[in-house]
This record gives sequence, C-alpha cells and structure tokens, in this order.
Amino acid sequence: MIANLDPQPQLIQRRAPNLILHCGASHVNLDEVRAVSTPRSTDSWCTIPHHQLITTVQRTLATTNLRIGTQAHSLSHEGQRYFGLMEMHAQKASEDYCWVLGLRNSHDKTFPTGIVAGASVFVCDNLSFSGEIKFARKHTRYIVRDLPQLVSRSIGLLLAKWHDQDKRIAAYKEAEITDIEAHDLVIRATDVGVCSNRLIPPVLHEWRAPRHDAFESRNVWSLFNAFTESLKDGNLAKLPKRTEALHGLLDTHVGLSA
Repeated sequence: MIANLDPQPQLIQRRAPNLILHCGASHVNLDEVRAVSTPRSTDSWCTIPHHQLITTVQRTLATTNLRIGTQAHSLSHEGQRYFGLMEMHAQKASEDYCWVLGLRNSHDKTFPTGIVAGASVFVCDNLSFSGEIKFARKHTRYIVRDLPQLVSRSIGLLLAKWHDQDKRIAAYKEAEITDIEAHDLVIRATDVGVCSNRLIPPVLHEWRAPRHDAFESRNVWSLFNAFTESLKDGNLAKLPKRTEALHGLLDTHVGLSA
C-alpha cells in the first residue's frame, strides 16, 4: 500500500511507480501511522510520534527544488517501529534511478530517529543507501526541538551530494569487469559485511543470468545490482549498513575512494 502525505505538487518519474518495502514490516497508509500511540516520555527518554518525523521532512523538502514521488510507509512490532521511503526528484531527472530518503523511528528504544539517503533503481526497485548522508538522533531531551534543524541539515547534504552519486553510478557503468573479478568482489563483499555466505549463490546467479536486460553489460553497475537484487529479500533495517559497505568496496575498485 502506498500512502501520500499532504497534497503538494508531485513529479512522478515512472508511469507506474512501485517503491517496495520488501521484507520485515507491513505496508500501511499515513492515517495508520498517525493512529499509532506514542509512549509517554520520561526524564531520560523523549519519544516523538512517527508522523512528526514524516511531517518535518515534508516541510523541509517544500523549501527546496526537490519534489516527492512515490512514498511508502511501514510499521512493525505492533506499531512500535516505523520505516518509510520517499522518492526524491530533481529538475534534471535520471533515466536510471532516483534518490530516496529512508526514515525510521522507534518507540521501543530499538534504534534512534534517523534519516539515510540513497538511490532506487527504476527497472527493479533495488535500494541502496549512502553513508555520506545520514543522521541518527537518540530519544533524549530536546529531540523535538532539534529535529527540524537535523532534518534540514540532512536535506542540505543530500543536495550537495547529488552530483557525487551521479558520478559514482557513471563510474560503475564505465568499469568493465570479468567473471573472475566479479567472483573475487563477491567473496570480498562477505569480508566487509555486505552479505553472508548464504547470499553468495543468489548474487552470482543474478550476475551470471540477470533477470533484467538493463544489467546484461559486464560492468560494476551490473554487479552492484546483482547484490542489491539479492539484498532486498533480507532485513530492510540492515540494508543501509550493507549497501554503504558495498559502495565502499566498489568505489575502491573503480578508483573513486581516492
């Protein structure tokens, strides 16, 4: 189920957008998010409603030239944990991917309120996140006061890093690799925490016989999407750290880390 925030001009990149939350939670609409009760704060732990994070992000984006595309919201553990995704579109749109914001919040002290930015590939809805643009704020005193400033700072970093992501994906597409190099990178990916040994066969299968024609080229971009295609069947909450590690590995291979 895809839920929209308050009405605003939208720039939809795809005819039938389908941003998927994959695994680990149930799709809900925004009214269901608003209906979740927020636990009472204590002297050392201050909660914020899930919908307050969403609204703060929405209001901040309204001050930029970005537009919200497809959105998805999910709840788990009886509403105690929230994870959401928002597609972001700039004036100059890419034919391959769009930026996404991943939002999360918890009422059970599992993880702090946070935002992470990354990309969603149109052809397959694969998600990846960048470690360069994120914030996490513990539910301590003054979180309500600090939240607008933290969100604004994160959106500002997103705008500043937009070109870097374009450069990264272009470099992945230009870097051709052999099967031997791809197999070596898959093994090295397990060493840096991208995936477990259990995911090696699915990643190699996607590399050898990609389900999408767009990834038939033998380059790092195709291998990257072989990973993200396999990772999206796992725990979405762990996806940011895993794809950050994947970016680190592949950036080094194509010479971007320098």
